Amino acid sequence: MRLQTVRFFSHLTCLAAAALAPFLSAQPNVVLVITDDQGYGDLSCHGNPVLETPHLDELHGESVRLTDFHVSPTCAPTRGALMSGHFTNRAGPWHTIMGKSFLFEGEKTLGEVFAGSGYATGMFGKWHLGDNYPFRPEDRGFHEVVRHGGGGVGQTPDFWDNSYFDDTYFHNSKPEKYEGYCTDVYFQEAKRFIGESAKAKKPFFAYISTNAPHGPFHCPEKYTEPYLEKLKDSKNKERVAVFFGMIANIDENVGALRSWLEEEGLAEDTLFIFMTDNGTASGANVHNSGMRANKGSMYDGGHRVPFFLHWPKGGLSEGRDIEQLTAHIDVLPTLIDLLGLQALPVDYKLDGRSLVPLLKDEDAAWPARTLVTDSQRVREPKKWRNSSTMTERWRLINGKELYDIQADPGQKNNLAKDLPDVVEQLRADYDIWWDSLAPSLTRQARIVVGSDAEPKGQLTSHDWVTESNMVPWNQAAVRSGPASKGFWALKVAAEGKYRVTLRRWPRETGAKITASLAPGAPVPGLAAFRETPGKALAINRAKMKIGEFEAEQAVGADDTAVSFEVELEAGDIELEGVFTTEDDQEIGAYFAEVEKL
Repeated sequence: MRLQTVRFFSHLTCLAAAALAPFLSAQPNVVLVITDDQGYGDLSCHGNPVLETPHLDELHGESVRLTDFHVSPTCAPTRGALMSGHFTNRAGPWHTIMGKSFLFEGEKTLGEVFAGSGYATGMFGKWHLGDNYPFRPEDRGFHEVVRHGGGGVGQTPDFWDNSYFDDTYFHNSKPEKYEGYCTDVYFQEAKRFIGESAKAKKPFFAYISTNAPHGPFHCPEKYTEPYLEKLKDSKNKERVAVFFGMIANIDENVGALRSWLEEEGLAEDTLFIFMTDNGTASGANVHNSGMRANKGSMYDGGHRVPFFLHWPKGGLSEGRDIEQLTAHIDVLPTLIDLLGLQALPVDYKLDGRSLVPLLKDEDAAWPARTLVTDSQRVREPKKWRNSSTMTERWRLINGKELYDIQADPGQKNNLAKDLPDVVEQLRADYDIWWDSLAPSLTRQARIVVGSDAEPKGQLTSHDWVTESNMVPWNQAAVRSGPASKGFWALKVAAEGKYRVTLRRWPRETGAKITASLAPGAPVPGLAAFRETPGKALAINRAKMKIGEFEAEQAVGADDTAVSFEVELEAGDIELEGVFTTEDDQEIGAYFAEVEKL
């Protein structure tokens, strides 16, 4: 059997304006909600027998639904592809840590496209594509930003001791204290932004990206309690109950936002999208829509997710399914095409396709395509690693296992030995895709220092570049004081004298390098990152290497930081900071700052 080979990087072909006439209005508004670690089966409208999501069910009933929609198996990779319209291995963020969660410079974003089309743009919640210049959302086209750091609340780049309730988030680069539960805050701030934009008569793009229901697992008890009872005889009932409670809170916020848009007269001409970033992290044993595996997997349970699109004025307000193979890379070209947004530069070749023909007519001619999704989670991507090569009928897993997804959605019956011709064709398609990525696979994204855009940003061990994944990526790990090391990949913006400061604790704590920290207060749910006691370390020396410059000095008992001054030339450079203990153990500086003097 022979499959048609197609190009993976389909160029965007805009439809004629006349063909789009039923859809277009004068700059409709857009709200895009993406949740974290919620799978296809984590919705009652998809058959979940325990979880109740009445507001998302209502949206589902009034939306065009992509039922074979795929993302990456983990979070930052999905966001990179969603923002850029490029496969994540081309766009840069093929990992979630190690400086490999950055969206490469030169990649366009939804924020830039909407801003360039006259929209007010806002980003609320989880970014996870870089916490320093030039990778922050405020550097990538978003005018109004309220976000936590890293890939989740309480991860190392986040403000210290954040734990879902009454946290400090980065509001347009500056830390600001907020009251309330994290998801509630993001929707509250999105409503503020939308209201201000509407008052200014500006069309808006609101990107609401929740860290929930990603772990650690916390939410107000009123959302968790019903599920503790429903799951009382289940394995891991506490974890799953909080996971479902977090989704119930998201559901309530989506319903409240949609009702508010109605009250404000904005709903009719607002394109409202709901999607998630990968397969379920915690709900698979309750309901997984018949799919195999969950978050992180190359099987469909790792990357097939919900996608609902609702736009009354655009004629997209009646529930119907689109069953063709689609993906996160299609969202950017679709929105450009559907809304008549600013065209991308001619040399920016999209990997995704516009889905407008299918939105107009689910029976529209739709050329066959082959798509690849994979989970790399390594310093440099490896061919075939945790990959799914997909057509509407077939799934080739790691280049070896073959499944007929239409006949066998649970991917139980491996047909590779029976259909070698199909395997051969899909392997050839993967080879074309892999070869197209070659220029990006060894590229190193670099944080820029010495720039007016971020004069003194804080670097964290979350973004260390290392050969292993053993980096302190969350605040519980930092508190425990692991003996791991790595370097930061930097670009010096301008030559001159710089001060490099190394810290064991982040600057907002004011804590001494050798000090312990008391555990933080618990919050509703499971154990918080901040509940880990902060370990005292008997540090007596600090070493710093940046480029060819190396220096060392003593660490005093009262020192909160150690600083070095160095002349740097403009260009690419690596920084490594190391603390040495009394017993000669070397521990990386978990935090650092580089400031031009």
